[in-house]
Amino acid sequence: MINLNQLRAFYCVAKNLSYTKAAKELFITQPAVTSQVKHFEDYSQLKFFKKKGRGICLTEDGKTLYQQAEQLFEVERLIERSLEDLKHLRLGALHIGSTKTYARYLMPHMMRHFHEKFPEIKIILDEGSSLDMCRDLLKLKKEIVIIANVHDSDEIEYLPFSEEEIIPILSPDHPLASKEFLSMESCSREPIIMREVGSGTRERIDDFFKRQQCIPNIFLETANTEFIKQLVAQGYGISFLVKEAVIEDLKAKRLATIPLQHEKVYLAANIAYLKKQPLGLTAQAFLQVLNERTPGARPLKGIRNLLVEN
Repeated sequence: MINLNQLRAFYCVAKNLSYTKAAKELFITQPAVTSQVKHFEDYSQLKFFKKKGRGICLTEDGKTLYQQAEQLFEVERLIERSLEDLKHLRLGALHIGSTKTYARYLMPHMMRHFHEKFPEIKIILDEGSSLDMCRDLLKLKKEIVIIANVHDSDEIEYLPFSEEEIIPILSPDHPLASKEFLSMESCSREPIIMREVGSGTRERIDDFFKRQQCIPNIFLETANTEFIKQLVAQGYGISFLVKEAVIEDLKAKRLATIPLQHEKVYLAANIAYLKKQPLGLTAQAFLQVLNERTPGARPLKGIRNLLVEN
């Protein structure tokens, strides 16, 4: 196997055509350079230099090797520059995960601010249920995700970020739309279009029904929030979604909502990452931007407060 120190000594001598200049460049003594080149020639069983007057010049074998070595050490210089760029966040990628709701309503805002501060960093955003994102963390597919806490694991650190209200939604023409309050008992008698198992919204609503000793009449489950809204607007049933996901539909009166009789239901959004895995520089930078955009006490009451204040 080639000794790279010996190859480097050869390269510096060949580039400068001087053992003395090569020694200064490598910060070692001239005899050390001479020894390295000699050992390299002995290993190769080739001669790379010959005397020319008071100096030296390359043999034909030396010229051929120098061209190859020049390419190798140019790659080394590129790697050194890349290391510096990675260290100073001028190069790299941020691989982050989020639930579909946060990906649509929060992440564009956060990604814009992140990109403004670190324009050279490539952003890779994956969407999925909170449970899917937790599994990706545990499989080391992602470093950081924004999700609900749906996976009780000692390996995951959850930092509270915001609290999102979950509200019942129904068609404006639905018989229950005229009610002043909506009980879970009355909800349980209606066909319910529910978020998929594994989503934070689903977990909170299932728990709420259970605490009210009601069994929901689920006729369809889906991860597609827009599909849920369309079905509800057409009168096929009622549903429960994060308020931010339906606020424009409520304003346009495509959907209606009635306050729950018992209490408000909130979904806690968390920044999650593995406890025993050090965060990479890009993930650390994302947390820094997140902290800058959300000064003061957390959790915030809703994504919209973050968007309005910043």
